[in-house]
Amino acid sequence: MSELILIRHGETEWSRSGQYAGRTDLPMTDTGVAAAKALAPALARRHLVAVLSSPLSRAMRTAELAGLTGVQPDPDLMEWDYGGYEGMTETQIREARPGWHLWRDGVVPGAAGYPGEQLHQVAARTDAVLDRIRPLLNDGDVALVAHGHLQRVLTARWLGLDPSAGRLFCHPRPGTLSLLGTEHEQPVISAWNIP
Repeated sequence: MSELILIRHGETEWSRSGQYAGRTDLPMTDTGVAAAKALAPALARRHLVAVLSSPLSRAMRTAELAGLTGVQPDPDLMEWDYGGYEGMTETQIREARPGWHLWRDGVVPGAAGYPGEQLHQVAARTDAVLDRIRPLLNDGDVALVAHGHLQRVLTARWLGLDPSAGRLFCHPRPGTLSLLGTEHEQPVISAWNIP
C-alpha cells in the first residue's frame, strides 16, 4: 500500500526558540542538519514516485540531506503565513492578545511581504496539493517536505476533516517523518512524528 510521507524540515533557531516562522527563510541548525541526514536510510527503502517540497531553503535542504532526488518545489507547501505574528513566540502574542489561539483566532496582517493567511486559505493550498498527488499514490509513495502547521492542516484534510482539526495533532518535531495511508479504503494516519 502506497503512503504519503510527510517530512518536517530540520530544526532552525526559530523552531528551537518557539518563534513562528512562516515565510522567513531560515537556515537549519547543526542539530537540524544531523536530523535531516538521519532520515536518509528510512527514505532509501521507499519506492518514491514523486517528491515535493516547500521552496524555503530549510525544506529544500532537508530533502537534499535526506538523499531525496528529483525534488519539485511547490509553493503550496509553504508554511502558514503568520502575518504580524511572524518571528514572535506564543507568549509574546498572548501578552498583546490574551487567550489567543492560532487555530481559533488566526493571525493579523503584517508588514510588506507578510500579509497573513487565515486557516481556510492554508486549507485551500493543502487541498490543491492533495488533489495533485492522490493519483500518483497508485504507483508508489509520495514524499512532501514541509512545515509543522501546514502538515497538521494537510493531515486533517487527508482524513476528510475540517482544517481546524489540525489542532488535534501534536506539532511534528523538526526532522521527523509522518505517514498517511489508507486502511479498508479509508484515509488513516499510519505513523506520526518518527525521528
